[in-house]
Amino acid sequence: MKAKLLMTAAAVSFATASFADDSSDPIVIPIHNWSSQIVMSHVVGQIFEGMGNNVEFVTTDSQAVYESVRLGDVTLELEVWEGAFGASFRTALEKGGLHDAGDHNAVTREDWWYPMWTKDACPGLPSWEALNDCAELFATAETGDKGLFLDGPVDWLKHGKERAEALGLNYVVKNAGSAAALWAHISAAEADKKPILVFNWTPNFAEAVWPGEFVEFPKWEDGCDTDPSVGPNPDALHDCGNPADGYLKKAAWDGMPDKWPNAYAVLKEISFTNAQIAEMARLVDVEEMEPEEAAEVWLEENEDVWKGWLPEGAS
Repeated sequence: MKAKLLMTAAAVSFATASFADDSSDPIVIPIHNWSSQIVMSHVVGQIFEGMGNNVEFVTTDSQAVYESVRLGDVTLELEVWEGAFGASFRTALEKGGLHDAGDHNAVTREDWWYPMWTKDACPGLPSWEALNDCAELFATAETGDKGLFLDGPVDWLKHGKERAEALGLNYVVKNAGSAAALWAHISAAEADKKPILVFNWTPNFAEAVWPGEFVEFPKWEDGCDTDPSVGPNPDALHDCGNPADGYLKKAAWDGMPDKWPNAYAVLKEISFTNAQIAEMARLVDVEEMEPEEAAEVWLEENEDVWKGWLPEGAS
């Protein structure tokens, strides 16, 4: 693996003479708090740098980023997850200033999840209606007779508390501080096969390490997050599961096509699969690489993928 890390920016570079139309101002790429997005951002950033562009990375809140893209403070967003960020994305679209830059091939799902040893203890799963029957299996000293559900970080706005209330679930919902905290919770439960419920998503590396299933809540319907009449509880929002086949989009500032036309053309072509995104996360979360190193390795191992996104004149 160390030999792969000797690759320099030169290994990702190619002829740049035909890309002179792009501005010398930096393309600003936001960084969030989950591994695939961070590595993907560095993969794309290194491609842009290979084209002769300047790139700047900024740490940005994963919900507020759409307002930042709309205003041009950052240039693009590479992982618009329908379940987690669809509402913020739609709000920004309605205001104007950013646009949909196309879908990835990947299909996403984000929801309450459990490792398969949990189903052995609560065989009524994956039906959400089994959760109350098994609540005591998920109880902790802190939650008393209620089960514990470990939700994603607060800024992911997963509405676990609202769902538990809307569906009358006998659970305490706590927010993890980071994606790493979710993995640590699963790992800690693995030793004695303690039943657990955590927020999880696909694509990521965890599905290969800990086989599991998503809880099947009432099927998502448009409006479940905005109209109380949608879903089984007529008096509450968030009484549905998240989309089981959600989109993963890219978003761009409206000024990007004119300011960086060649980089924008590449952005439009970029499309990652579930397996490719899971591999990006694995390089950081399992192999413990730094994101920049993981991006270099991914680029070296997938030249047949990303070189097909480049404009004519690249080599």
